[in-house]
Amino acid sequence: MSTYERLTEVLELAEEIPYNDSSKIVLMSDTHRGDNSWADDFAHNENLFYFALEYYFAHDFTYIEIGDCDELHENRRFEEIRQAHSDVFFLMRDFYNDGRLHLIFGNHDIVRKDPKVVERTLYRYYDERTQRYEPLFDGIEVHEGLVLRHWETSKRIFLAHGHQGDLLGETLWWLARLFSRHLWRHLQLLGIRDPTSPAKNYKKRRIVEREYIRWVKSQDLIFICGHTHRPMFPKSGKPPYFNTGSCVHPRSITGIEIESGEITLVKWWIRPRSEEGGVLYVARDVVAGPEKLSSFFP
Repeated sequence: MSTYERLTEVLELAEEIPYNDSSKIVLMSDTHRGDNSWADDFAHNENLFYFALEYYFAHDFTYIEIGDCDELHENRRFEEIRQAHSDVFFLMRDFYNDGRLHLIFGNHDIVRKDPKVVERTLYRYYDERTQRYEPLFDGIEVHEGLVLRHWETSKRIFLAHGHQGDLLGETLWWLARLFSRHLWRHLQLLGIRDPTSPAKNYKKRRIVEREYIRWVKSQDLIFICGHTHRPMFPKSGKPPYFNTGSCVHPRSITGIEIESGEITLVKWWIRPRSEEGGVLYVARDVVAGPEKLSSFFP
């Protein structure tokens, strides 16, 4: 099936989450959390990500991950990822216990389309200190897509990773995993990029983005996804396709905030404070917006 057909199919089956103008939601994707080895693209941004997530927890945001957040192509066991980034997962557990965490799977964590995999790996973990199993995200569902529907207007925001319809990313995902686990993981250590990934192949990325735009033009909603690693925030009057970017950029992470009926693309990065002798601090910068969500709905 094509990207157009698959996105339509996922939309029709997507669970709905109500929101209104007082809702506070942050969307991130493509963290690619790994095992803290040299091949872990997330490791260098872990502190940055944790700081941002603490900010969102303290400010009562709901956190939604839009796929490819755990690197399960390159890594065989999620438990190794959880141990490598345990502080992050414990903070995410705080969101979950507060009813403020939702997960969507992408192509690199596509195994989570199987509820049995989710139950086996995410419901609980083994605590070495207490030597017993403790709850992590007990009872969580991992979705292929979600719809945010406004309480008053019924306007919809559709969330999906964006790999739908991709031959290697979806249909032959097991083959892509084989390459990632046994070939690209090792070549990555040598600095060689994966040419099959839209995140690292400019031509393929442009083709994928054109498909997103063609699809969203036929819908009466806003579409937010990840997958390409390229942040997108359309100008007013343009097709309402947004992209969260990624959390694996060498110097920053990006995400999309929805607050007070407005949408904003933000960047978190480490910058020097020259007036304090070059002391480094974590900064949140607005890349685009804020703009009224209502201005993007058809």
